Amino acid sequence: SDVGAVCLKGTTLEPRLGNKLHRIAETPNGMLNAIGLQNPGTNSVINDIMPGLNKKETKFIINISGSTVEEYGEIAKHFDDSDIDAIEINISCPNVKEGGVAFGNDPEMSFRVVEICRKNTTKPIITKLSPNQTDIAANALRCIEAGSDGLAVINTVMGMAIDIEKKKPVIGNNQGGLSGPAIKPIALLKVHQVYQVSKRHNVPIIGQGGIVSANDAIEFIIAGADTIGIGTALFYDPLVCQEINAGISKYLIDHNLQEVKSLVGSLSLN
Repeated sequence: SDVGAVCLKGTTLEPRLGNKLHRIAETPNGMLNAIGLQNPGTNSVINDIMPGLNKKETKFIINISGSTVEEYGEIAKHFDDSDIDAIEINISCPNVKEGGVAFGNDPEMSFRVVEICRKNTTKPIITKLSPNQTDIAANALRCIEAGSDGLAVINTVMGMAIDIEKKKPVIGNNQGGLSGPAIKPIALLKVHQVYQVSKRHNVPIIGQGGIVSANDAIEFIIAGADTIGIGTALFYDPLVCQEINAGISKYLIDHNLQEVKSLVGSLSLN
């Protein structure tokens, strides 16, 4: 109950075993991961996992991934018939039909994915944007135009770690997604850039990427995030959300602010 919602592990239509080991590597101020979307598949998540979730405590968001536009739509349709509270679209996945290009790096492909999900569900849709693209604001606009109700900014930044004795990548997939404090400055900038678009359409932003303290969270809110997401920090401090909530509350009191909303996008540029 300390958090507004819990985002479940990425889910695909069919079960996936994921990538070969190693899948996680600790880096300076961050973590690399290349899990490969290991999951039991949509039907198992709906029938076996979701019934065990305590819906009285908080909301639950399903994260979906597909290899084709049509697959995204099919997964969204399945979850539309469930009691999940919202659907987060992971558009940073390889598009098999389009030569392996990631959906999230092409605004038009992103539009098509969000559009088909929108046609297949009445649930709130959150689109998780990739930082590994030329113009994240342009992509955000296309996702909004396709029907996204919210935007999660950002997904991980691609990176690598090398074992100098073996002269091989540490991650079995060769590269992985970098998360944690190391990407916070990148994430802050991306939130600020997306906010310039989202504020005109009244679409909320979940700011995420390296948040480990209340000060971090407040920076993201000032940059334009309506709320914040915590991921890597939970690996070493499972109670960090309580601390962040308390810190935000104290900041509001100290600055005579009545609500977080009055802080959103309050960044003053030179």
